[in-house]
Order: sequence, then structure tokens, then C-alpha cells
Amino acid sequence: MNDYSQFAQLSPFELKDELIKLASSKTDRMMLNAGRGNPNFLATLPRRAFFRLGLFATAESELSYSYMQHGIGGLPRIEGIEARFERFIAEHRDQEGVVFLGRALSYVRDQLGLSASDFLHEVVEGILGCNYPVPPRMLRVSEQIVRQYLMREMVGGQISAQDVDVFAVEGGTAAMTYIFDTLKQNQLVKAGDKVAIGMPVFTPYIEIPELDVYGLEEVSINADPENGWQYPDSELEKLKDPAIKIFFCINPSNPPSVKLDDRSLNKIAEIVKNDRPDLMILTDDVYGTFANDFRSLFADCPENTILVYSYSKYFGATGWRLGAVALRQGNVLDAALAALPDADKAMLERRYSSITTDVPGLKLIDRLVADSRTVALNHTAGLSTPQQVQMVLFSLFALMDESDSYKTALKGVIRRRQAALYAELGIEMPDDENSVDYYTLLDMEKVSEALYGSEFAAWVKKSFGPNELLFRIADETGIVLLPGRGFGTQHPSGRASLANLNEYEYARIGRALRKMADEYHVAWKKKG
Repeated sequence: MNDYSQFAQLSPFELKDELIKLASSKTDRMMLNAGRGNPNFLATLPRRAFFRLGLFATAESELSYSYMQHGIGGLPRIEGIEARFERFIAEHRDQEGVVFLGRALSYVRDQLGLSASDFLHEVVEGILGCNYPVPPRMLRVSEQIVRQYLMREMVGGQISAQDVDVFAVEGGTAAMTYIFDTLKQNQLVKAGDKVAIGMPVFTPYIEIPELDVYGLEEVSINADPENGWQYPDSELEKLKDPAIKIFFCINPSNPPSVKLDDRSLNKIAEIVKNDRPDLMILTDDVYGTFANDFRSLFADCPENTILVYSYSKYFGATGWRLGAVALRQGNVLDAALAALPDADKAMLERRYSSITTDVPGLKLIDRLVADSRTVALNHTAGLSTPQQVQMVLFSLFALMDESDSYKTALKGVIRRRQAALYAELGIEMPDDENSVDYYTLLDMEKVSEALYGSEFAAWVKKSFGPNELLFRIADETGIVLLPGRGFGTQHPSGRASLANLNEYEYARIGRALRKMADEYHVAWKKKG
């Protein structure tokens, strides 16, 4: 029997690499990597629209110069662009992406009340990538569209989009990098300060605060697996500690894939209102669009919360690197900047004086933009304009889908995959109205008990280390699951993504795990 103890001290992502090596080491079987969060589905219609728009934009460029034979175009002109676009739509009505563009223009003009010409000029220039992003935080019309999408999906329209500022960034990872750096640079968090982290959580969110550059003290807010992975009131009460400067969490969670219920949201809002009006909250809501009736902490604590959203999972756009940071105007972070000691204000005056004569009036979200380019290069900051255009088309695609047909279809795909896995494994599929099911956590002890009873489960727990079973699964079946412990869970478990394989492959995973459990059960009975 192989010795897997050599892997005990590896980080979760080092473990992942070793699991993949082990699972792919045998040539007589196909490896199934259920550890990846990268979806194998994607939104095609807004991509069709993107490429069709690119052809129209190129033609618009060629109207500016008479050097077409040399492949030279010019900057597109706004005069008459709406009429030319309408003609383009009429001439290509047989193409799905073009029809979508025509509907999108009508939606922008008639439903959002924005200038059709301004919108067209911005997305045409944007998709050509022929100008720097201006403003660097986000293109003007694009910001208005994206914040409409965020407010509908994240807060159910409870907050006016006009009261929200958005910074377009290179995915959720860039958002987190920029936010932690700016909070540090602006003295809103300092070495030794406490940061509360909702557990379990995506591993880097545990590691970032521990880096020497931040040196923050972590306080775990632990979800209870026996109560649907919700945070008990006793855990949330920790947020009353005034030494905790910021609380951050993933909602819905990773890996349990469960959204915060109304009790948890209301409890946090109550603590903020009555005990911690100064508490900063950072919420990563990337999986929110997979949930039923999702509500972000941004809805309940808008003045305290930095909202981070990524388009990567819902639209199958991990390679596009599209994300957004949203802040309510008049937030506690800007108030904290205004209340800094004079020495800190003087330091920040020197830091940002090259980009504004009114440093005290520079909002935190605009400091994020400047810090993302080490301040001195603020004038060339900003997400590339073609990326912003695709972000806008994704947003419009969702906004215009009033029946949520795309969302319903994705949920159906994920839940059928989950059903296939559990049916072949031979245990009851979890049923939780707060579950998003993008991932499923296979608690090894609970699975063993459900299959063969508590005595067998106790033997499994005693016989195998926390991650040893995952290595045995990889070695004996070719299946890769990520360790739940690496995400801050206290139970020996494996995280299976339900987004990156096909239904029959999840059925195969279920069969392989059941076969392995049966073999261990036979071995246990022989020992007994």
C-alpha cells in the first residue's frame, strides 16, 4: 500500500498538482479532474455579438481614411453612426449576433434611457481598442450598464444604480489584489490589525492577509456544516470586536457552495447597525448568479461593503479576465479616509498629488485605480476597452433575458450533473434551498456512514488521514478532488466541481467512488 504521508504538508494547490500526477499516472484509464472550478459551458450569444460588432467597427474605422488598400483605418466618427448601425442590422438580420446587437441598442436607448449614439461610439471605439480607457476607472456608458446588471443580480434592485461607482478590473483576483493594496496604502488596515474571514473560504483568501506585506491577524468566522454551512450567531458575534477592521467572505461560499440565508444577512446587518457602523466588509459574490433569489451583503450593508464580482463562472469567461469592484457613494471607507490622523493625510497628499489637486476629495475607488498603476501611471490605468465591451455585452445579455432562461438552463445543467454523481454513488443528494451546487463537498465520514453505517465510518476516519483518501481516490480511480481542509473546513472531505465535466463523467465518478467504498467495506469486514 502506498505511503501518502509525504504530501501531508503541501498547500492545497500543491496537493492539486500531486493529485493530478497520481491520477494521470496510469495509461489504461482516463483521468477525470473534478477539482477545477473552470466551467465547461459558456454564453455564446454575447460572444457572437462581440465578433459581429467587431466587423461593424472595422468598417466604421475604414470610413475615416481613404487608404483601405494599405489596410489603414482611422478613428470612428460619431456623426451618423446610429443610422449606419441600423442599416448594418437590417442587412445582416439572418445572423444571431447581429439581431442581438439590434435588440441591445433598443434596450440601452428605451429601457436604460442612455444615448444610443454615445453607446455605439463607445463600444465601436472600445472594441477596436484604438484609445486609452477614459475615464480609466471605466468607460462612462459601460459603467452605467454594468452597474445596472450588478444591482439587479446582486441586490435585486434594492439600491439605485445611480448611487454606485464601479471599477472594471482583470477578474476577481485583480480586484482582491488592488483592494488589499489600497487599504494598506491608505492606512485603513495596518500590520497587526484583525481581519475576520468567513470559513471555509477560497485558500488564497486565507493566505493573503498572512503575507508579510500585510501582517494581519486572522479571526475565523466558522460556518456550521451541521446547519447547512451557515454562520451561527455565536460566530458572527465575533464581529462586534472593535479590533476587527474588516470582514470578508465568499457568498455563496467556496467550497460548500451555499449562499448566506436571511438570518445570517440580518444578523450581520444588525451588528453593523448597532455595534460596528465602522466595520468594513469585503464580499466576493462570483457565484451569486447561480443562486435562487440571491441577496448580497451589499444590499443589507451598502455603506460598509466592497462588492467584488467576476464574470468568469456564470458566462464561462475565465480567460477574458472580467471583474468589477462596486462601492456605494458615501461609504464608511471614504469616511474613514476623512478621519485619518493629520500625519497619514500628509503622507497620502504626497502619494496622490500628481493626479489631483484635491487629494482629500479622492474617493477610495479612484485610489484603487491609481494604486493599480503605482499612482504615477494613473493616466494609463484601466481595463482594456475590448474587455470592457465584452463585459457590457454579457451584462446586456443578462439584463435583456427577462425570463432568466439562460440562468435556468445553467442551473439545470449543474443539478443534473449533481444528480448523476449521487445516484451512482448510491446516497441521497443534498437538498438545501440555499445551495448553489456549483461545487459539492463529499464529506468522507458522512458518505461512509450513509453507505455502510456508523461503525464503518468510524473505521474509515481512524484508518485514513484527512487527505489520504483523496490520494487513494486519485491513485485507484484516476479521479481528482480538491481537499476540503485546504479551504478551511474541519472535516475530511473532497470538493468536486459540478461545472467542468459532462453528466456521464459525473456518473462515472459516482460509480468509481462507490466501487472503492465497497472494496474498503469488504476489507473492513474481513478485519472485523
